[in-house]
Amino acid sequence: MARLADRFAATDWRGLGCDVRVVVVSEGDLAAAREVVDQTLAVIDRACSRFRDDSELVQLGRGSGGPMPLSPLLADAIAAALYAATVTGGDVDPTLGAELEAVGYDRDFVRVAPDGPAVTVVSRPVSAWRRIELDRAGLTVTVPVGVRLDLGATAKAYAADLAARRLEAALDGRGALVALGGDIAIAGGPPPDGWSVRVQDVTGPAEAPAPEHSQTVAVRRGGVATSSTSARRWVRGGRVMHHILDPRTGVPVVSPWRTVSAAAATCLEANIATTAAIVRGTAAVAWFERRGVAGRFVSNDGDVVLTGGWPAAVAVAS
Repeated sequence: MARLADRFAATDWRGLGCDVRVVVVSEGDLAAAREVVDQTLAVIDRACSRFRDDSELVQLGRGSGGPMPLSPLLADAIAAALYAATVTGGDVDPTLGAELEAVGYDRDFVRVAPDGPAVTVVSRPVSAWRRIELDRAGLTVTVPVGVRLDLGATAKAYAADLAARRLEAALDGRGALVALGGDIAIAGGPPPDGWSVRVQDVTGPAEAPAPEHSQTVAVRRGGVATSSTSARRWVRGGRVMHHILDPRTGVPVVSPWRTVSAAAATCLEANIATTAAIVRGTAAVAWFERRGVAGRFVSNDGDVVLTGGWPAAVAVAS
């Protein structure tokens, strides 16, 4: 979530099942910027939503296991998800749609029942994502019968990057920031001191008091993402569930980290790193360091670990 100085113009609304915020350096750009982002999110939702009967993604799940046609946008979004699976060795897996439904995340999160009966998850083959056959040139994809795609976090990060690219073109390079929940992308030239971005365990109004273990940093380019087991939680049969599943078990991962944030060249790259880090656990710190990822890990006990040149903190008046 972006927390920004009063001299910048901002607008907020709901989209893609999360809080959306657009901020611009020049107030005269605000209306145009909102329209660009709103239109971008609308096409992403029609292509990638798991919760719309008329979305392209849902139609893929109704196929017979043969090649299915898809739009260039959905092809790009699936390619991004498969790239995430490849670079993380399957820790970020786009084939967990059925498992997410099984543990209770079967509708837009604001409509998920906070409590309910116990659920049963059937074991699944590991690395089902390797069986997805994407033909980007021919605009077809083959999804095996029984496999349900969930583009989830990568689609939201992809949407933030796409919106930022469109904003940069529409505003002739003037500075803007787009935040989709915990996924943030920068467009155009930043303010002289960079954008002040607050990372925290859960999303919430940028004007709200900073929660414990949050931090505000200066970001000038690229993207920032935060993944957390503290957000999007519900209970089934007395067991606390959350939205980050362990691909090896199909149930919410038990991680030593409650929040991981990363800064990278794109929001997608940052999001891939943070989601994989929650799944990888303690080994994720060394993985970040080997890859030179700028990261911030918050343990379940509140301890903080920084890697790879994490952006400088910004002093925020109380």
